[in-house]
Amino acid sequence: MIWCSGWELASAVSNTGGLGLIGGGSMNPEKFREHIRKCKATTNKPFGVNIPLLYPHTEALISIVIEEDVKIVFTSAGNPKKYTSYLKENNITVCHVIANVKFAKKCEEAGVDAIVAEGFEAGGHNGVEETTTIALIPLIRKAVSIPLIAAGGIASGRSMHAAIALGADGVQIGSRFVTSEESSAHDTFKQKILDAEDGDTRLSLKSLVPVRLLKNKFFYLVNEAEQNGASKEELMKILGHGRARIGMFEGDMDEGELEIGQVSAQISKIKPAAHILQEIISEFNTSVKEIGKYQF
Repeated sequence: MIWCSGWELASAVSNTGGLGLIGGGSMNPEKFREHIRKCKATTNKPFGVNIPLLYPHTEALISIVIEEDVKIVFTSAGNPKKYTSYLKENNITVCHVIANVKFAKKCEEAGVDAIVAEGFEAGGHNGVEETTTIALIPLIRKAVSIPLIAAGGIASGRSMHAAIALGADGVQIGSRFVTSEESSAHDTFKQKILDAEDGDTRLSLKSLVPVRLLKNKFFYLVNEAEQNGASKEELMKILGHGRARIGMFEGDMDEGELEIGQVSAQISKIKPAAHILQEIISEFNTSVKEIGKYQF
């Protein structure tokens, strides 16, 4: 949710009964602290932050979390052992995002409080194994005993119900909230998501860090380079600096890196985050009742 989930979206979700997360990956330390403080000022409910561990300023963000007394941290894109013990020593609940059984077990060994198992359908950074959520959740449930949160391809109450049926204890939803009114994504990016159809996203940059992107000029440039056997160095040169920012936050639909999940094809309207969450819960409850009628 880099460039999409700041204090406004996080507080709106938390105020409606979910757990809002500030996407720290797109923020420098000063901006990160600002968003935490604004979130505190606009909600008295629990909220958390997501910190990808692959950025050079990660340690500074961790320090800010402790200084600002944030109680919940989701880490991703890195080794869960690096900061989990330190965070837990400071009475912080730690969740870590993974995409395979191997790293789920490492999370449990590292002492994380919960795992987010993210399937192939998800937007943004993805697992190299390309395991779908419907296949991944039962595998992880069997492998570990700690709480399990499903992610990837979940944008409705019915998909939430499916994830729970597969063994998840809860769900994490990203792409559906990118097109919320409170999302900090550029309006042009939001519209491109609304216009997306099935097949309009593809996993890309597999030899670097796999990421699911909407097809645009930048995607096809990368795709052609990969098909022609481009080296990691050549792909890094194409990627350059700030591609996600200029696309998702500044609205350049040609040159920007447009990260979004496969559920983009299901999204047709921009709505307040509260309405989205309420619709998901209502549909979940309806689905539970409907499925409960079946006996075999």
